[in-house]
Amino acid sequence: MLKTAPSLHGSLLSKESLKSFAINIGLISAGSLIYVWGLKALIMPQHFLTGGISGIAVLLVYIFQKPDLGVAYFLLNIPLVLLGWFFISRRFILYSIYGMVLFSVIAMLIHPPHLSITDPILGALLAGVICGAGSGLILRSVGSGGGLDILAIFLNKKYGFRLGIFSIIANSGILSAGAFFLDLEKALYSIVLVYTAGHVMDAVLTGFNRKKSLMVISDQAQIIADAILGRKGGRVTFLNGEGAFSRKQKKVIFTIIALTELPKIKELILQKDPEAFIVVNNTLEVLGKDLGRMRIY
Repeated sequence: MLKTAPSLHGSLLSKESLKSFAINIGLISAGSLIYVWGLKALIMPQHFLTGGISGIAVLLVYIFQKPDLGVAYFLLNIPLVLLGWFFISRRFILYSIYGMVLFSVIAMLIHPPHLSITDPILGALLAGVICGAGSGLILRSVGSGGGLDILAIFLNKKYGFRLGIFSIIANSGILSAGAFFLDLEKALYSIVLVYTAGHVMDAVLTGFNRKKSLMVISDQAQIIADAILGRKGGRVTFLNGEGAFSRKQKKVIFTIIALTELPKIKELILQKDPEAFIVVNNTLEVLGKDLGRMRIY
């Protein structure tokens, strides 16, 4: 029997899988290193708290002076990994196990010099930036670093519980426990840290070049649409509209653009029709061809 050569499609698929694997491992590794560095160089020396399982682990270390941060983080993650293994997806959990183990090992091995920042507000802001960047890199992968992300995804998939709401509830509980067992003032500074980390993480996850949606109402709709389509990556959809007063039928332009393109697009539209009515909206997320893909766990 003649052996057939492997198809070009299969070869490309394999290369794409290896590339995806390398990117995911790289994101989790870099994010874990950055996050742990922020924990040990800033958060723990300042006796701040952070959110998630790492925050619970830090709180336990503060209260009992043991176990080691890495050991505490690893032990707290075991039941969550088991939950994810049976109820989320094996791929997601395998990446998350790698992240959890790496995070724990790094936490046990590295001892960075403490950053001598005397102003606690500045310390909380800097810690939030560092840990938010680390979290964002980890969550840009198809895995996680373990922790409450697993529980949040489980609740979202099974009950439709919003990830952001869960994060607020969980972190509020951790910070409240810190205020009760440790120090109210440190817990309040930690709110600044968690808030900053959340915004930085969001920026890393969505990218600094966010998308804007535009709706344009104009008598020169086709001319404006052609001008937008003539730009690299330009896309336009026509919606049917009708003036409530004039009863005149109009084409309404709908398009998605990058934030950096907004001034140029507005200038282009107003050049074609100075009377054009332009509505600019923020977008929470854009999915579709060349614009973004949904993460599948």
